[in-house]
Amino acid sequence: MIKGFGGVFWRTKNLDVVKNWYSEVLKLDINNWNGTIIKPHSENETIFSFFTEDDLYFPTDQQVMLNFQVYNLNETIKHLEQIGVPLVKEKEVSEFGQFIWIEDPEGRLVELWEK
Repeated sequence: MIKGFGGVFWRTKNLDVVKNWYSEVLKLDINNWNGTIIKPHSENETIFSFFTEDDLYFPTDQQVMLNFQVYNLNETIKHLEQIGVPLVKEKEVSEFGQFIWIEDPEGRLVELWEK
């Protein structure tokens, strides 16, 4: 029945700051309608996963965490260093891939993942 995700939507306190941050930091081309279309790459996977209220994987006061799959995590880290975005969690390597966390202007953790 489900073809795929149709989008991710959330409210923000400072639209221009958040749009500019996601555009500069994650190189998302945010359009004048305040969004972008991300077309999946053939090797991209979208994970839909639930966590219990008290799971400590990400902060319990954050209801949702974005996870973006990147082509090359080391290149992404270099880009983040060049523009002064600190890592909240250093690179972690597991059987699921490589992960880092950064924080957006409103304090939401964003996970970047290379499979």
